[in-house]
Amino acid sequence: MTHSETTERPAYLADTHTGLPIPAETAFGSVEDERRHRKQRLAGSLRLFGKHGFGEGISGHISVRDPENLDHFWVNPFGVSFNRVRVADLLCVDSAGRIVHGRHRLNPSAFVIHSQIHEMHAEATAAAHGHTAYSRALGALGKLLDPLDQEAAAFYQRQVLYTDYEGTSTTVEQGRDIAEKLGDNRAILLQHHGLITVGNSLEEAVHWFFTFESCAKVQLLAAAAGTPKQFSHEQALAAGDGFGDPQLAHFSFSLLWEEITHEQPDFLEE
Repeated sequence: MTHSETTERPAYLADTHTGLPIPAETAFGSVEDERRHRKQRLAGSLRLFGKHGFGEGISGHISVRDPENLDHFWVNPFGVSFNRVRVADLLCVDSAGRIVHGRHRLNPSAFVIHSQIHEMHAEATAAAHGHTAYSRALGALGKLLDPLDQEAAAFYQRQVLYTDYEGTSTTVEQGRDIAEKLGDNRAILLQHHGLITVGNSLEEAVHWFFTFESCAKVQLLAAAAGTPKQFSHEQALAAGDGFGDPQLAHFSFSLLWEEITHEQPDFLEE
């Protein structure tokens, strides 16, 4: 090993909120580089959904705003399995629902939900939606996450239950209502439907989805075994301040990213 190899270290954020040695986020030399980065992370996220059993037939979609055309977003195509999606399969959709790039069909639900979230929430760079088992079970009980542990505290006072079910989400009006009810929360649990999480980056939104689903499982298991002990309000705020940190969420996704690129590199095909 040369001297330079032993002394080179990745750049770290000096002002990381958690105090953890989290690497700085990627700096892009051009909008094309950033677009490629987002598309690759989107395809990888969809494969991760497939790997972890988040698929439910044609249901479920993840979107990320285009870095140049801010009223456009990239999303997975209709009728393509999470386990098969590649970068080449992704669709770019404008605010009117027109496919401006891509050869597959668009899921109407993906458009009405994601278009309204991106339009109404400038900070929502990405949104993840799935019909996952534990979140659906929690929603069926009319419950949100209780502050039972550090991970769940990331959603303390940052989640909302949506109870206005009107059937399959295929109208812009229903998508707008969901986006309005989302507010400034990072998760909205759609009763009788599924879960949506959002983030200022794709990495953040997907991390919140994985964490919420895991926490829903823990809560259901704990409730089935006895009476779970919750954090106090002060404890929940303290834990949420750390485990709810967006920088930590962004970095945590990188571990999943490394796994999926190692296991299924074919998704990077453009």
